[in-house]
Amino acid sequence: MLSLSFKNEVDNTAWPPVFIPNPPTLANYVEVFARNNFLLYLWNSILVTGGAVLVGLVVGVPAGYGIARSKSAKFAILILIARMTPALSYLIPLFMAFQWLGLVGTIPALMITHLVITIPIIVWIMIGYFENIPTELEDAALVDGCSPWQSFRYIAFPLAKPGLVVGGILAFIFSWNNFIFSVVLGGKSTRTLPAAVYNVLTFEQVSWGPLAAAALLVTLPVLLLTVMAQRQIVAGLSAGGLKDG
Repeated sequence: MLSLSFKNEVDNTAWPPVFIPNPPTLANYVEVFARNNFLLYLWNSILVTGGAVLVGLVVGVPAGYGIARSKSAKFAILILIARMTPALSYLIPLFMAFQWLGLVGTIPALMITHLVITIPIIVWIMIGYFENIPTELEDAALVDGCSPWQSFRYIAFPLAKPGLVVGGILAFIFSWNNFIFSVVLGGKSTRTLPAAVYNVLTFEQVSWGPLAAAALLVTLPVLLLTVMAQRQIVAGLSAGGLKDG
């Protein structure tokens, strides 16, 4: 993909294949920004993904704590089913609801739909983390006069911060890469970056250079985030998967 993005169309269709462009060209990136309002799509992706992850953390962390401490297997299974259900299953009812509310083609509609992605991931990860925190620590805090909320805030929450990081990163990646919600519910000025890649395709031909350039630009933020946070992701997932006893 990197090689395609720096080659012209002649080199892209050459045989034998040209893997190292000589000379490399930036024309594909120029075309992507010229034909699409790429910066607007980038801002839309930041708003939608950032908002969905933030709301997902606010809702998912307390929900994971409540499910873990109440040992509610039924709610845990419900979260797992919500995580496993394809996003397309939610699309039609959400589209009908947003059409009735007049929200189709708006940023809030996309943000709400992305909660279907972020909340189950965060809740499921946080359940594993809170289950691994000894309840004796919170019991001692309650004996010392803390309320249940203070016990969660000062004891359980700080100990579960690695899970918070992992849940937020994974939710960000899945939300950022979502395509179908943006295509169906997004408007011309509210689409996210994956839809910008779709806009590069034409009925006449497939322009491999601009297509690869657009795909690389969409992938780059997630790739950089994963590389920078890979230690936290591996350590966090490993710690959350361990159970005492």
